Amino acid sequence: MKPLNSSRLAYIDWMRGLACVLMFQTHCYDAWLSPQARKSTFYMWSQLGGTLPAPLFLFLAGISFALVTDKLRQKDVPAAQIASKTIRRGAEILALGFLFRFQEFLIAWGWSPWSDLLRVDILNTIGVAMMLMGGLCWIVLSILPGTRIRLTLGAASVGVALIISFMTPLLWTTWRPRWLPWPIESYFDGVHNLGQPQSWLFPIFPWVGFAFAGLALGFLLLSDWARRQEARIFLFSGLGGLGLIYLAHRLDLISWQPFGIYDFWLTSPNFFLMRVGMLLAIMSATYIWCRWGAGQWGFSPLIQLGQTSLLVYWVHFDFVYGRVSILPKRADDVRTASIGLLTIFLAMLLLSVLRTRFKKSRAKSASLVHSPATTT
Repeated sequence: MKPLNSSRLAYIDWMRGLACVLMFQTHCYDAWLSPQARKSTFYMWSQLGGTLPAPLFLFLAGISFALVTDKLRQKDVPAAQIASKTIRRGAEILALGFLFRFQEFLIAWGWSPWSDLLRVDILNTIGVAMMLMGGLCWIVLSILPGTRIRLTLGAASVGVALIISFMTPLLWTTWRPRWLPWPIESYFDGVHNLGQPQSWLFPIFPWVGFAFAGLALGFLLLSDWARRQEARIFLFSGLGGLGLIYLAHRLDLISWQPFGIYDFWLTSPNFFLMRVGMLLAIMSATYIWCRWGAGQWGFSPLIQLGQTSLLVYWVHFDFVYGRVSILPKRADDVRTASIGLLTIFLAMLLLSVLRTRFKKSRAKSASLVHSPATTT
């Protein structure tokens, strides 16, 4: 089997970079705009765009997870060892999520409540998603090894995504696990310590469903027949995404709903389906842009940011929300906040470039140190 060409996977970094930019603008305008400016249509659209970064990060985490798992499987690594490696990596991301919350708590010492240490943030959710995906792959690879394993893994991933989506309305309402301590319950419904599920947190239901949707797509893209007609697969994925958006809209118009409490914007499977459709459409457009468009003409800022997304996520937060915010909080107009956003973007891009160059120089130094001596 031919190895995947890194240029063909540039769309993953480009999409991750797009998620970073959308995240920057969401956080910057949310942190800096004055109460008056927050009443504008501009702010409304800004925050609407802010609903995309989390699904993008989780969706891409699922695709990347499929690439890693398949690569290990092609090397004949046992299923238990694959699970160990991937689950351990998920645990590391979860630990980083706790470390990030601890850092933010220290920076906001004096006015941040201790409960912020246990907030279910996006890094925590990505870590949990990776551990759950590792568990699913372990089960499938152990029970059903075979030549059609990618198809089996993809189908199982779709099933898990649908189960998560359909269980979300119930776990947020009538089936809420109130018997659990709130730090644990919050991983199921985002309740935190506030008594009711919160829309600004990222619990397993429904957010991890996006990771499993990406996992399913990743295994589809890795199949031999998909590689032979890759462009056609991405075209059909985009069209299928538009079809899912239309289907979700039509289902939302139906007066009868299978759940006692229906909230389209928070827990509805229809909204989950619509966002998966949007992710597929964005991925298709990004693939076209990176394969035949200007996505890789020389230096690509989005690809660069996508390669260091964890770093820029971690650092930008303090310069937007923290004590070292570059602008006064909740006191600026759109123009001033936009200049601040541009500053954050350029600063994070510079940080990303420096990080990449540092890694390359360190790798080059290591290769020189460990290379065999030559004779003349």
